[in-house]
Amino acid sequence: MFPALKKLMPKPPEALRSTERTILVGDRILPLTIRENIRATRITLRIEPGGRALKLTVPTGLKRSEVDAFLDRHQGWLLTKLAKFPVSSEMRPGGVISLRGIPHRIVHSGKLRGLTEAVVIDGEHVLQVGGLEDHLARRIAAFLKKEARLDLEPLVARHAAQIGKPVRSITMKDTRSRWGSCSWDGNLSFSWRIVMAPPAVIDYLAAHEVAHLKEMNHGPKFWALCRSLCPGSEAAQKWLKQHGSQLHAIDFS
Repeated sequence: MFPALKKLMPKPPEALRSTERTILVGDRILPLTIRENIRATRITLRIEPGGRALKLTVPTGLKRSEVDAFLDRHQGWLLTKLAKFPVSSEMRPGGVISLRGIPHRIVHSGKLRGLTEAVVIDGEHVLQVGGLEDHLARRIAAFLKKEARLDLEPLVARHAAQIGKPVRSITMKDTRSRWGSCSWDGNLSFSWRIVMAPPAVIDYLAAHEVAHLKEMNHGPKFWALCRSLCPGSEAAQKWLKQHGSQLHAIDFS
């Protein structure tokens, strides 16, 4: 009787408890998530994409004093790693935001119903933003999302036609862990932040996700298909590896 009952009992969850707090690293105040895990035998520290948050996985029942001591010991490591993520100050008048790899100076037009548009004034690339100044970051994010769709939809259509595969839908998201995804039934999603990258990188991302319509893996056949759709794949991958975290670090909240 007892062995049979034991089989029916669900396994205990690996993650038992999660707490949220903040931590001061240099001159940055970062959100910190601490998660207990019954399988953890030591503390592991992870910097979230964009350097905007930290996550600790700790053994069950670890004292807060031990967590604090661990964080104190790793302050130097954190400072070094976070140095490549500049503190974002772009979302203000006079700041700079990249659009298709070109830096644009942000100008608040002051027009309450004004559109957000990229223009060239006296040879300088400018992003003019209307509405209330308090909503500037939100309006820039909405503009980038719209521009990303304008770029990605025709690129996806062209690459999909090349391999003869249908695309069911295209969705713009603000993901942190990946730049895009492809479902088995032809739904593609992209991080709209990619529109801040050069056009060749945007094209690569479109080709990458379209290639998954035929090869749902990252095997040799997939990469060969990806390169055939986008000959500049390797250079674009390198660019994303070097600069992608900086795009994730920009705060549009």
